[in-house]
Amino acid sequence: MKEDLAAFSALAAGMEAPLELLSACHRRAEGQCAILRRLVAHLLAHGVDEEACTAAANVLRYFDISARQHHADEEDDLFPALIESMAGSDAVCLREMIEGLTADHRVLEAVWRRLRGVLERIAAGEDVGFFEDHVEVMVGKYERHIEFEERELLPMAARLLSDDDLARVGRAMRKRRQT
Repeated sequence: MKEDLAAFSALAAGMEAPLELLSACHRRAEGQCAILRRLVAHLLAHGVDEEACTAAANVLRYFDISARQHHADEEDDLFPALIESMAGSDAVCLREMIEGLTADHRVLEAVWRRLRGVLERIAAGEDVGFFEDHVEVMVGKYERHIEFEERELLPMAARLLSDDDLARVGRAMRKRRQT
């Protein structure tokens, strides 16, 4: 069971390739969502044991830190760079996409806040009862959000942003993680 609840290894993508790093972040988020689903089954079978506490603590750390940084990477750096790349053009479609993704981030953060309290209790060794519905809501929203970003946002960014734009986004992402 340990390997089932162990955190997924980080994918190797650097700040010099920010679009690839954002995609790697999506893979890590999917991995954390998979851990959440396995945690539900593990709790039903074994109760709140050391593995469950550790898995809950790891998921808490990921969504409290890495997911928050990922949203900032997009909202503070990637989205403005995309808008700027469309200066003088009809950017209505792009603006609508960015507004929708930003709204998705707020929904994901709200769903996370609800699930976070349950995971804190598990990490502390407390039995929380049934919480699969909360997990499925969050995982479903993350799956749809990631799929859209992978299918639409990142390919668009690769087409529209210059090497200088991407380097600027990468530097901002590095700086965010150093503070």
